[in-house]
Amino acid sequence: MVVVFLLVLIVVLAVLAAVHRYVWRRLVRDVTTPGSLPRRLGTAAVVALPLLSVAALTSSRAGAPFVLQQVVAWPGFLWLALLLYVTLALLVGEAVRPVLRRLLERRARAGAPAEVPAETPAPVPVPVPDRAPAAPEEPADAAPQPAPEAPAEVSRRLFVSRVVGGTAAAAAVGTVGLGTYGVLRGPRVKRVTVPLARIPRAAHGYRIAVVSDIHLGPILGRAHTQRIVDTINSTQPDLIAVVGDLVDGTVENLGPAAEPLARLRARHGSFFVTGNHEYFSGADAWVDHVRELGLRPLRNERVEIAAGFDLAGVDDIAGESEGQGPDFGRALGDRDRARAAVLLAHQPIVVHDAVRHGVDLQLSGHTHGGQLWPGNYLAELANPTVAGLERYGDTQLFVSRGAGAWGPPVRVGAPSDITLVELASKQA
Repeated sequence: MVVVFLLVLIVVLAVLAAVHRYVWRRLVRDVTTPGSLPRRLGTAAVVALPLLSVAALTSSRAGAPFVLQQVVAWPGFLWLALLLYVTLALLVGEAVRPVLRRLLERRARAGAPAEVPAETPAPVPVPVPDRAPAAPEEPADAAPQPAPEAPAEVSRRLFVSRVVGGTAAAAAVGTVGLGTYGVLRGPRVKRVTVPLARIPRAAHGYRIAVVSDIHLGPILGRAHTQRIVDTINSTQPDLIAVVGDLVDGTVENLGPAAEPLARLRARHGSFFVTGNHEYFSGADAWVDHVRELGLRPLRNERVEIAAGFDLAGVDDIAGESEGQGPDFGRALGDRDRARAAVLLAHQPIVVHDAVRHGVDLQLSGHTHGGQLWPGNYLAELANPTVAGLERYGDTQLFVSRGAGAWGPPVRVGAPSDITLVELASKQA
């Protein structure tokens, strides 16, 4: 297992090194002159930024001071997003580069002045010496020297490199800038109606505010939590479900950032289940802390909701490494199957267990909807549903894109959301 991990790590590092070299070549070497200040600064940035990214990814688990985590998080994580989109843009530019050069060459030929033959002057006699000096002999094995590039060709190549590189950089900065604004602005409310056969008429129109993947950490803090709380409360839900990945850090560092959760308001209360990131951050401590804030953790247990259905919650799969993990027997066993069951489970992949235990609706998160396009295609490989509502047998699965972001505080093609799920009774 250790050998496999080391091999994967070596491959990942090799790929990252190759990508950084490619970006340096296209954005620094090809668009600057040797020895210039821009080249020196660009080279230094391509060395320093990946080191900051590594520091951002590892500082929390290494137990670095929280202030240091905050210092390296912004540049380190943003560089990862910029690297993705500048690389994609430069790869598109590879197809544009030869076309642009041909257009410039054609334009240069079309604009060249026509040659006018001049009158040939009479030959002028040149005195010939008695003996011409001998030409120096070249070594027999001397390699032919390449002809120097014409100044016009050098100028065209530099112009094309600067146009393609500048456009790629501008596109990446614009994409990441808009994606960052979307995260910092806060999630928008999405509304979904879910008809359930076993929901009684009295529960028709029952509203559950679903929020997942808030990811409080060195970047997203108390202000982010307050925006989420204000947005949820504005929907006036009957019940609030926080379905995991609340934090990326310890209670000691992030307890103040989570404090606004105490102001969540819903008629039937607020409930919480663990996500995989809670197990990287001290799950038991966070369960105790959210309980102090007024949320009820559901750890492989269920409660009867007065509106006429059961609400169950299971621990995340990541808890299995600590002897916890999901226990569907405890959460859903020996219940009245005539009642509808709504399950809170962080990862969508457990939907097949939900189907076997007669769950009507599973509410999940975890995927972020892919967060950074084209990450959604990778998320599809590991999750049955990446975002939205789908049916598996008699169970419906709803997956939220989440209200925050992991790593880069950036979302592209997967805007953050808080979902107001409205239950509809078929008896109504």
